[in-house]
Amino acid sequence: MMDADLAFRLYGTAQAESAPQLLKAGKLTVQLAGGNLRAITYDGVEVLRAISYLVRDRDWGTYDPALSILAVTETGIGFTVSYNARCKGPGGTVLDITASIEGTADGKLTFKGEALSATGFETNRCGFCILHPIVGVAGTPVTVEHVDGAVENTKLPDLIDPWQPFKDMRAITHTALPGVSVECRMEGDTFEMEDQRNWSDASYKTYVRPLALPWPYQIPANGPVAQQITLTVIDSRPASDNPPAATGRTSVIRLTAGIATGTMPAIGLLMTPEEAKASLAALQRFDAPKVQDLLFHFDPTAGHDAAAFRDFAQIAAIHTGMTTLEIAVPCQRPLDMEMQEVAGWMRAAGFAPDAIMVCPSVDRQSTPPGSRWPDCPPLEDVYAAASKAFPGIRLGGGMLSYFTELNRKRVPAENLDFISHCTNPIVHAADDISVMQTLESLPFITRSVRAIYGNKPYRLGPSTIPMRQNPYGSRTMDNPDGARIPMASCDPRHNGQFAAAFAAGYVASVLDASLETLTLSALTGPFGLYTGRHESIEEGGKRPLHAVVKGLAELAGQNWQAVTSSDPGKVMAFMIKTVVGRTTWIVNLTAEEQSVDATQLGMAPLGRLLAPFEANCIAF
Repeated sequence: MMDADLAFRLYGTAQAESAPQLLKAGKLTVQLAGGNLRAITYDGVEVLRAISYLVRDRDWGTYDPALSILAVTETGIGFTVSYNARCKGPGGTVLDITASIEGTADGKLTFKGEALSATGFETNRCGFCILHPIVGVAGTPVTVEHVDGAVENTKLPDLIDPWQPFKDMRAITHTALPGVSVECRMEGDTFEMEDQRNWSDASYKTYVRPLALPWPYQIPANGPVAQQITLTVIDSRPASDNPPAATGRTSVIRLTAGIATGTMPAIGLLMTPEEAKASLAALQRFDAPKVQDLLFHFDPTAGHDAAAFRDFAQIAAIHTGMTTLEIAVPCQRPLDMEMQEVAGWMRAAGFAPDAIMVCPSVDRQSTPPGSRWPDCPPLEDVYAAASKAFPGIRLGGGMLSYFTELNRKRVPAENLDFISHCTNPIVHAADDISVMQTLESLPFITRSVRAIYGNKPYRLGPSTIPMRQNPYGSRTMDNPDGARIPMASCDPRHNGQFAAAFAAGYVASVLDASLETLTLSALTGPFGLYTGRHESIEEGGKRPLHAVVKGLAELAGQNWQAVTSSDPGKVMAFMIKTVVGRTTWIVNLTAEEQSVDATQLGMAPLGRLLAPFEANCIAF
């Protein structure tokens, strides 16, 4: 058990996640956590990332049901699990769930769930979600059986699909490793798949209840809802090619020089009107990162007005780098009127940014399949009005929200100087493993952007663990207890070493996208590098993320070279080459010490032991 002080240093909270229980049935292994299954492997290879029974509220928040009567039985050749769970909804409504799980040595896994409400229960989704991994699986052949019995031989998307690649699903079969196929059969309702890489989740998600149906919807009182997932592994390898179950990977992670090279991006910091005065004080600290760009956020629909630009002008006056203004355009009056009003406020305050990024305010909200697109002027008209109001300033477009929205509403980029969007790792899940696993999806996101927009200058962020705006509901989730919850406006791990490791891993994951600018934080507030004691010049007040962002800002414009890790889910790295030598950034993405062999990079022959969530720069 981790002590409270160490837990706080690592996670920003002493609240510990419960360790999952490992269950085995022959070559099949699963991790049981919170009544759900994750890391489902066969012969040491991940075949499914998760099978979960989930209930969502009207804002797509996920209920954390209270489990009871949990029983786990292990027989030596298999296992069974059963439990009850209860979700408490608004107005005293209650949803009760009974579940059972069975794994057998012949490679079969069955998960049954039944929901029943005595009161009736409002939900956006109630039932199973199945996650397929993406690494080694994206772009590979699958067989999809539909509810009408039709069978489709196709492939999982390689580039990220903006909509559902498969609908009306009854089963899907993929190849896990040569000679081993895996069928996942879904019964009790109609399922469909979405490409969760849109949201930076490292999975394809097959879920119950098609999004084309109305939501939220009502589960009627005393009307049971029963579903079942059956996973069947078909191992057709000859006995000579079918060794005993794998024992796991080597304990030493080896780093080798990769082929890809490029230039480190400029580093930005987010500035908001709400944090402007605190950010001004923080920017004057002796240890403030010397970033290349300040990204000023302006949203008239949030009450921002002329006063914001007076604060912005003070900040810009002491910043030696570039400045960018992002505008959430209300589109409630004639566009020229709205843009010229903002331009007038800027001139009156003496605020003259080097670049402006505009996005209609309504485009920050998601438009799921089957939903009506909100009223919005043509983007060509929005960009034309911005060009007229801000002549001579670089103009960018894209989305103030996430890649999902950009992928579904692809902006006309012909007259734009750059494309921009954000990511967020706690849209669907907020446990530690899921957050770190989102790093796997980032290369797919950046490669998909490049496939759409070619070599157009590309800016990414602000991308933080806390969510600054919820495109999928009416609000971000309050988090007064500092828990790990999806879609929260603040997250405890932002205060810990976890966030520093996540940011360093984020950089390693997106380097080959040739980004112009990368923004990973603000100076103050819930996304900030400082804790709030902004006037202090003492060592206190800095979050661990501060050292990473400051170090990255010092690397902007320098040459990088890729580093290949034998286990990138645990350790990632990249090299920086300068005229005076090389440095290597190495990051441990786990809460355990990791032994690293970097001799092929020219480092000490005995290797190095990385502390939990350590992000370190080593010169050699």
